[in-house]
Amino acid sequence: MLQKIDHLGIAVHSIAEARHFYEKVLGLTCEKEEEVESQKVRTAFFVLGETHIELLEPTAEDSPIAKFLATRGEGLHHVAYRSTDVTEQLKQAKENGCKLIHETPFTGAGNKQVAFLHPKSSHGLLTEFCSGEQK
Repeated sequence: MLQKIDHLGIAVHSIAEARHFYEKVLGLTCEKEEEVESQKVRTAFFVLGETHIELLEPTAEDSPIAKFLATRGEGLHHVAYRSTDVTEQLKQAKENGCKLIHETPFTGAGNKQVAFLHPKSSHGLLTEFCSGEQK
């Protein structure tokens, strides 16, 4: 079911400030920016080969990214694995003792179906499963 690492999510205080590093220092191009209202986050995606780098900026003080930044600061937030079947991937994880943050997928950035495993079940790293195609 897993196909590849889809993207790395990086929490930042400001996409506008972080873009300088990704564009000028690394030479990457921002493919798109969008706001995901349900998660209270603004995203910016940069392409590097077959993997994307996703910058995550909170749009509200009570967003998951704002809470992450308050406790851990800027840095790696999650690894997203592309799956051919996110629902089945969640079922398999749960059957093998993983704690799920989401029991069913929801629409995330790029209109992909996404769901997360709790970091306590994945050795301290937030794990995302996402669909490859936009729905």
